[in-house]
This record gives sequence, C-alpha cells and structure tokens, in this order.
Amino acid sequence: MKNSEINSLSKSELIERIAAEQSNLTKMRFAHAISPIENPNKLKETKRTIARLKTALTASQLAK
Repeated sequence: MKNSEINSLSKSELIERIAAEQSNLTKMRFAHAISPIENPNKLKETKRTIARLKTALTASQLAK
C-alpha cells in the first residue's frame, strides 16, 4: 500500500485496515511456522504497512 493511498484514508478506514493487516500478519506467521511460505519478505512488508498505517492514524489524531 502506497503512502498516497494511506494518506487519503479516513480515520475509521485506517483503524479497519490496521485490524485487517494485523490479522493477516498473524495468519501469515502461523502459516510460516508450520511450513515456510514462498516469500518470507511478505512478513516484513506487512509489518511495515501496519507501521505506516499507525503513523498516519497518529498524525491525523494530532492534526485535530
């Protein structure tokens, strides 16, 4: 997810996306523990996306 896409989301959409990405990360971690996933870099990408979403959420809360 690009930063321009993240910045265009509303506060409620950011919260929903954070929850969805965190559940996705949990599922990927379990799948990777059982048998290695094809692209383990997806774990890193997902963690970074969550961090970007949380940063955008904090920035929008501080702006108001």
